[in-house]
Amino acid sequence: MSDERPVKAVITDWGGVLTSPLNDAIDVWLTAERIDVERYKDVMRAWVKQAYDGSDVNPIHGLEDGSLPVAEFEGLLAAELRTVEGDPVEAAGLIARMFGAFAPVHPMYDALRAVRAAGTRTALLSNSWGNDYPHDLFADLFDAVVISCEVGLRKPDARIFRHALDLLGLDAADCVFIDDIEHNVRAAEALGIRGVHHTAPDATITELRSLRVLP
Repeated sequence: MSDERPVKAVITDWGGVLTSPLNDAIDVWLTAERIDVERYKDVMRAWVKQAYDGSDVNPIHGLEDGSLPVAEFEGLLAAELRTVEGDPVEAAGLIARMFGAFAPVHPMYDALRAVRAAGTRTALLSNSWGNDYPHDLFADLFDAVVISCEVGLRKPDARIFRHALDLLGLDAADCVFIDDIEHNVRAAEALGIRGVHHTAPDATITELRSLRVLP
C-alpha cells in the first residue's frame, strides 16, 4: 500500500454494513407475517435485477431516488405478495415491518469512530427505502451524510458518488467506499474510489487496517 496515496475519507453504506444483514431482517418479517417466501423472492429478484443490472425503471428506482412515495411503493409491493394462506398483505407500514429487525452493528460504529478520531473523514452514502435512520448515532460519526431520496440520486449512479466527494471536498483517489452490494462497490471503483465489499465486520475492519486508517 505504500505506493498508494493515503486515505483521507471513508465513505460507507448503512443497511447491511452498519446494520445487521438485510436478509436476516427480511427472514424475520417473512416468518412473522407468514408471507409466501417464493413469491416474495420472485418479485424482489426481478425488481433488484432491473434496479442494478438492467435498464428498465421499476419501483425500486423510484423509492430510492425519492420520486415514488413510500406509501405508493408499499402498495405496489403488497399487491404482488400473498401470505401462505393466500391472503393479501397489508400495505400500510410495510417497509417499517420489513426492516423492523434491523439492529446496529456496534463493531462497525466503533471502527468508524476510531477512524474519525484518528483524523480521517467519514461519510454516509445510503440508498434509502424510506427507512427511519438512527440519526442520534450519526451526529458524532459523519462529516457528510448523503441519503438517496434526499438528493434525487441513487447508487450505482456515478453522480451520487461525485456528490459525496464534493461534500467532502476530496478527490476519488483520496477515498474508500464500503458497501455490502458488490455492484455499488464496482461503480465506486470505476470512478477511482477504492472499494471494500462488506461481507462481515471483521473482514471490513481488517481492510481498514490494511488501508492504515485504523491501528
